[in-house]
Amino acid sequence: MNVHALYRRLSPLFRRRRMRWLLSSLQPDPGAAILDVGGTPSFWSEAPIRNPITLLNPDFAAAPPAVETRFTCLTGDGCALPFTDRAFATVVSNSVIEHLGSAERQRQFACEVRRVGGRLWIQTPAREFPIEPHYLAPGIHWLPARWQRRLIRNFTLRGWLDRPGPAEVEAMVAETRLLGRREFAALFPDCEILVERFLGLPKSYIARRIQPQ
Repeated sequence: MNVHALYRRLSPLFRRRRMRWLLSSLQPDPGAAILDVGGTPSFWSEAPIRNPITLLNPDFAAAPPAVETRFTCLTGDGCALPFTDRAFATVVSNSVIEHLGSAERQRQFACEVRRVGGRLWIQTPAREFPIEPHYLAPGIHWLPARWQRRLIRNFTLRGWLDRPGPAEVEAMVAETRLLGRREFAALFPDCEILVERFLGLPKSYIARRIQPQ
């Protein structure tokens, strides 16, 4: 079993709960267009809505998914969205902004989703949570990058399952930049910051905008 198979077993409960929360919070109008930046059809498979959904995901370039007609699958960069202002009634993104590698690209991403969407639901893992969700190890994300590179392969669950080589470890460290609540809130000044908790601790943050300013 690799880490992706492990996530496929563990994620459905969190995904269903998050979808219920998303729909009850945003209440998308029937038929209104939704953009999911970085999403896949599986996230929407159990959603009790039939809205047209555009999925923008760079992974589609290698393997375009077979989808229902309500889905439009595009490849692209979330930091430079190919859409006009307010092109979508709702923009959703789950666990994407922390994979952009730098504070500047995270700022660009936040500006772009705020520009093209009316209602927003942008989720990211909380840096304050003690278990790093990509490496599945306690506290490693609080260490300098040079220590992360040394520890990932032999001292994290992902390292034990996937056995990444030096190039893969370097790519993971370069890509992943978790956000704390204050920094995340600064990227979305017109949004309410919601906190998803696990065992009383902040597990993830969600920037929610119900009405654009």
